[in-house]
Amino acid sequence: MPYSGAAVKTLTELHFDNRFARLGDVFSTEITPQPLEHPRLVVASEAAMALLDLDPAVAGDPLFTELFSGHKLWSTAEPRAMVYSGHQFGSYNPQLGDGRGLLLGQVINEAGEHWDLHLKGAGLTPYSRMGDGRAVLRSSIREFLASEHLHALGIPTSRALCVTGSDTPVYRERQERGAMLMRLAQSHVRFGHFEFFYYTKRHDELKKLLDHVVENHFSECLEHPEPYQAFFREVLERTAEMVARWQAYGFCHGVMNTDNMSILGITFDFGPYAFLDDFDARFICNHSDHAGRYSYENQVPIAHWNLAALAQALTPFIAIDQLRATMDLFLPIYEAAWLDLMRKRLGLQTAEESDKELIQRLLQLMQSSAIDYTRFFRELGDSPTEQALARLREDFLDIKVFDDWAATYRQRSEREGIDHEARRTRMHAANPKYILRNYLAQKAIEAAEAGDYGPVRELHQVLSRPYDEQPGMEHYAERPPEWGKHLEISCSS
Repeated sequence: MPYSGAAVKTLTELHFDNRFARLGDVFSTEITPQPLEHPRLVVASEAAMALLDLDPAVAGDPLFTELFSGHKLWSTAEPRAMVYSGHQFGSYNPQLGDGRGLLLGQVINEAGEHWDLHLKGAGLTPYSRMGDGRAVLRSSIREFLASEHLHALGIPTSRALCVTGSDTPVYRERQERGAMLMRLAQSHVRFGHFEFFYYTKRHDELKKLLDHVVENHFSECLEHPEPYQAFFREVLERTAEMVARWQAYGFCHGVMNTDNMSILGITFDFGPYAFLDDFDARFICNHSDHAGRYSYENQVPIAHWNLAALAQALTPFIAIDQLRATMDLFLPIYEAAWLDLMRKRLGLQTAEESDKELIQRLLQLMQSSAIDYTRFFRELGDSPTEQALARLREDFLDIKVFDDWAATYRQRSEREGIDHEARRTRMHAANPKYILRNYLAQKAIEAAEAGDYGPVRELHQVLSRPYDEQPGMEHYAERPPEWGKHLEISCSS
């Protein structure tokens, strides 16, 4: 995709305005990244580079890899490891923090936006605990691919600029090679930041953090008579709408701890994530999540639980009855957003009372017949309704029950009153042909670990246009092999 920014900066022309660093040492610790041995560029995102007004051509400059892997630093960068806490699998951990990542600084682009440059895998920090401060190639590639793919799908997310590989050995279940990911976001503040200062009873610092976030990221709330209350409501709305998109597109985060929840309502801290292959509401993508706390069907109640944890941390500044009233808005906001998305996936642009039942009946059918979640919706829009339903019924175990649903859907679709071509265009704009399946990521990772970065770069390009027909790339849209549906992904990175 050609660069279309308003201005092109060279690598040394990035303008830093390190607002978070200016909060002081209570909120973060100054530390220098520890370079990797023989850094080399694995993959870079042109779309993410455009956020910094960088021409894609600069990715070929060796300086690009050196700067975005922490091998060299801009003179105005101020690397800081942030401190926070959080609830992990429901239990409070009093001090976490950037154990393997650093906020190198905050860059202003030509549009006046601030973008955090956050380097994951940058080495030991005061918050590394028992870790080594490193990331490995597989986890870095997985976060890169997911960040940019979710953005292309229209799901709010942090962004990924590039992945750098190296010869540095890193030990996990086996010896691997160290890597770094350059992540971009307009803020890296998490729910856990507020919890840390609340539970340590540092309410002055809590207020300073709150004011910083509201002034810099929720300035519209300052017009409200109670800006803190307006801020919490906005966080709740953004989070509800984000999770609605997760559910609508079958994305499973895997580790919805409060320290992995962004205050901006964006998908954040990718670990053992997965997209659904066959629809299964009980699907658990994290091999370490033995109780299924973060299963696909639990993501909605867990998001609500996490918002309640954030609300608790804000009780020194917002009345409890106001927080409770705002919390009551979560499920209605979520459901309205989810229904709207699912209607679009079914080619429906109007709303009827019976739509929720129609969608739930479909999901139950998909569950009982192990239907491929992504392919079903895409194929439903490929042909005229009657033809599409006749083809898809072959995949269902209970044909009679499917036929009953199909008759209802056919009648509902006919009431929309549009021709096939308009319906097809609308549905293909809402239903991706390409989705980041775990087996696709695994094949690209294995090639990269063997020194071949071509597959991960090609996969990234395909996933950057998930709704488009891409001649010659149809194999990326095939049904996954059986082994690909059962890959075990854990938090190990």
